[in-house]
Amino acid sequence: MNSRPPSWFDPLLDRLGTARAEDFTRLTTPEEGGRESAVLVLLGEQPGVGPDVLVLQRAATLRNHAGQPAFPGGAADPEDADVRATALREANEEVDLDPASVTVLAELPKLWIPVSDFVVTPVLAWWHSPHPVHPREPAEVAHVARLPVAELVDPANRMRVRHSSGWIGPAFSVRGMLVWGFTAGVLAALLEMGGWARPWPSSRVVELPPTGVTPAPSAGTEEADELAGPLT
Repeated sequence: MNSRPPSWFDPLLDRLGTARAEDFTRLTTPEEGGRESAVLVLLGEQPGVGPDVLVLQRAATLRNHAGQPAFPGGAADPEDADVRATALREANEEVDLDPASVTVLAELPKLWIPVSDFVVTPVLAWWHSPHPVHPREPAEVAHVARLPVAELVDPANRMRVRHSSGWIGPAFSVRGMLVWGFTAGVLAALLEMGGWARPWPSSRVVELPPTGVTPAPSAGTEEADELAGPLT
């Protein structure tokens, strides 16, 4: 498959040229400090389905982020050349993604998560040669899915969730997965930037069962600035 991204990427890439952290979060990313991390926002395309995004679901037995959908990613290792290398390494370790099947297109603004002091760079990429992926460590990753953009923007699948902490943020209910927190915030912003988002009833708010963590501040949230949360 051609490694050049399809034309539906163009509006998003054009918009990302002027994107700022403020487009994704209400928190100011510190100029220094913070543990460098990265997540891979991998967009592909399936015949008859259209554009999609790769998301994993954390194992239900984990102490942190149990059962929560997320982009592949994590903290940088000293051996990583840059945040792109971090994102690709983590995706390989978590879901057996072949880095050679991916064309990295852009780095999004760095986003700060105060409670863990992570500074996270979402790395946008085109999956030019899709292949089967699976959890490499079932104790950490329970499930891997390609979520169609058409289903993510379906108004019936969009809502906001309220955490027991009082945090309210965007969410998507797609293919049995409730995507919320940091991941949903980044997705919501990208769908708007790409011109894919459709009007949906933002008054639809559902309660999120307690998970033992406070969600990360992200696009479209109404949390107080002092609230913080996990990488995902």
